[in-house]
Amino acid sequence: MSDRTRIPKGVTALLAALLLCAPPFYLDAFWLRVGLFAMAAAIGAVGLGLLAGTAGQLSLGHAFFLAVGAYGYTWLAGDPGPALPPALAALLAVLLAGAAGGLFSPVAGRVRGIYLGVATLALVFLGHHVLLTADSVTGGFNGRSVPPLTLGGFSFGGDGSELLVLGVPFGAEERLWYLGLVLLAGTWWTARGILRGRPGRALTALRDSETAASVLGVDVARYRSAAFVVSSMYAGLAGVLLALAFRRVVPDYFGLTLSVDYLAMIVIGGLGSVAGATAGAVFVTALPLLMTRYADQLPLVAAPGTTDGGVGPTEAARYLYGAAIVLVLLYAPDGLHGLARRARARIRARPWPAARTRSPKSPPTDPTSATAARAKEPTP
Repeated sequence: MSDRTRIPKGVTALLAALLLCAPPFYLDAFWLRVGLFAMAAAIGAVGLGLLAGTAGQLSLGHAFFLAVGAYGYTWLAGDPGPALPPALAALLAVLLAGAAGGLFSPVAGRVRGIYLGVATLALVFLGHHVLLTADSVTGGFNGRSVPPLTLGGFSFGGDGSELLVLGVPFGAEERLWYLGLVLLAGTWWTARGILRGRPGRALTALRDSETAASVLGVDVARYRSAAFVVSSMYAGLAGVLLALAFRRVVPDYFGLTLSVDYLAMIVIGGLGSVAGATAGAVFVTALPLLMTRYADQLPLVAAPGTTDGGVGPTEAARYLYGAAIVLVLLYAPDGLHGLARRARARIRARPWPAARTRSPKSPPTDPTSATAARAKEPTP
């Protein structure tokens, strides 16, 4: 494809933004909730992608930092709690998640590989125990309701205040949709800036070879700790958005399964890629929700609450993206992002046919003259 026919990136970004702003006007609440959960998961997956895909540090404790963000916002903005302004509580919850990552960063700066994964795994079990026992802060087993976010007098919770936009009533899902878009866009912008700047090059060198990175002047312990802190802050932001979308937080959601889901997101999407982490997050998050909704129409899948002998939709979804992980590891180690990149390269490298020119028409022949000419030819 020539440069003249290629669409500028700015125009593509503008069209994508307009397309993403349209769903609240056309989709019902279920699809908007799916999108909200996917956007929250994408924010956390981008942070884990920076840690595992770019810095090369295995972490199984991502669910712990999501819980810090979710419960931090709920307690800081709620009662019992300081009852701070919700916007300030959300900011402090993200910083609290970063502080938790900072407290763990000395371990992340000195331990690597499977040992770091086991160390972060301990955070999940420790955090789950605290969430169950600290009743005054977390609400115990039953959890706590999440205060709605208000910003400048505008509520994102749909607390009974009627809001019509172009004749469409905007409730909590519609309002949170645009908040999620803004947070996801900020995540993309900051993460791509990190990857394209000096920190990204240092983290990539650190992932490839710590010895070579230290020879080049990279402070290994400092950059590994910084990557852990930044990833924790992304997870805290994802936890805040997730709590606002759920409207209630319970300890059982922030378990080991959630951490494994996030690892599946970045592996399926492609390690070290912001777009790949987003695609993997959408796939892993939306698949069980869609299978739950359409379970009665899918073979071998039992609808929730029934005993038909089939597999539950959540378990079936995990089987599917487990198979997707195996296929990615075997045939596309760079994930969905790598597949998309190679497809674009093939399309651009394909030769486009030139415009055909019409040849002048030959004059019609007389059939009698053609028969006479063949009759004059000598016979063999």
